[in-house]
Amino acid sequence: MRIALLTYSTKPRGSVIHTLELADALHQQGHQVCVYALDKDGKGFDRSLSCRYQAVPASAAPPDVDRLIQQRIQEFVSFLSNHLQNENNDIFHAQDCISANALTELRQRGLIHSFVRTVHHVEDYNSPYLRQCQDRSIREPDLCLCVSDYWQQQLQRQYQIHAPRVINGVNCDRFTLASSAQDIQLQQQLKITGSPVFLTVGGIEPRKNTLQLVKAFAQVHQSLPQAQLVIAGGATLFDYQSYRDEFFALVQALGLELDRSILLPGVISDENLPRLYRCANTFVFPSVKEGWGLVVLEALASGLPTIVSDHPPFTEFLTSQQALFVQPDDPNSIAQAMFKSIQPEIAPALRQNSRSVVETYSWKTSAMMHLDHYHALAKR
Repeated sequence: MRIALLTYSTKPRGSVIHTLELADALHQQGHQVCVYALDKDGKGFDRSLSCRYQAVPASAAPPDVDRLIQQRIQEFVSFLSNHLQNENNDIFHAQDCISANALTELRQRGLIHSFVRTVHHVEDYNSPYLRQCQDRSIREPDLCLCVSDYWQQQLQRQYQIHAPRVINGVNCDRFTLASSAQDIQLQQQLKITGSPVFLTVGGIEPRKNTLQLVKAFAQVHQSLPQAQLVIAGGATLFDYQSYRDEFFALVQALGLELDRSILLPGVISDENLPRLYRCANTFVFPSVKEGWGLVVLEALASGLPTIVSDHPPFTEFLTSQQALFVQPDDPNSIAQAMFKSIQPEIAPALRQNSRSVVETYSWKTSAMMHLDHYHALAKR
């Protein structure tokens, strides 16, 4: 099949990584795949792809979020309107609200016949325009897919849409327990000198529950003054400046030191991300809303004891023998799990028990599930 996968960014967010791994897996099955991605800085992805990649130029964004989203949709539409004359794709697959709105307009113009959208999660937007865009991106596709039972149920309840579930995966060739000399180099580069080291990936934002995590870490730091918390990531479409300001004020009020007890390395390169996991003792992810949580699978594949929120989707694929569950709104609960995760009788058991999870979720299996739906849509 000739498959076009669309994603809103070249930066490493969950749906973007899902797009790239799925593209590679589909390509390995012998299909012709092209990834179309809005490229805001002209640098493309920081990883090589086995399939074709087409950068969609994106201009400097206006400060107003509504206008930003409107501009990004039109950048997709303008580029594809010209580019599709030379393409003959069987499947167009959007991984987000922006690209799904663009495909809706292209279908209205008769430039494509149908399209698929994966709904990773549903946002609670305050803006009427963003809510409208999100609703359109869910109601208009000829087929909606989702990645968890929870969001399948929510799409049925909120939109009366049945979205077949496809799985996420983890690349075990990249995320492994095997250490290397480059791990030590990365530790030195990022000033990771703590003992123990707690890692989270996703940046500082409300959905990642960063403020409650910092409060929990402050409790740990009182008993373990050599401990460090590494908060990696940060590339996002939205500006969470007010939340970030609150974060920095909280760090200061709790007596924690940036660049010593708390490290903010920013976006980690594709090459260094597997090494970063191996520099940590525990992965902490008390997120309050996720489509799935690809970083959790990456942490488990890297052999890290992992802490997650005690709600879906984490409870769908993990048990209390495979991860430590916490109440995300309770810093005491998170802190207790952080202490527990480094206990010598706890950590090895979590690592051993979670191997079956890693083995269950592969991108090859995900690709085969997608192909079943692609073929059914093509026939329809």
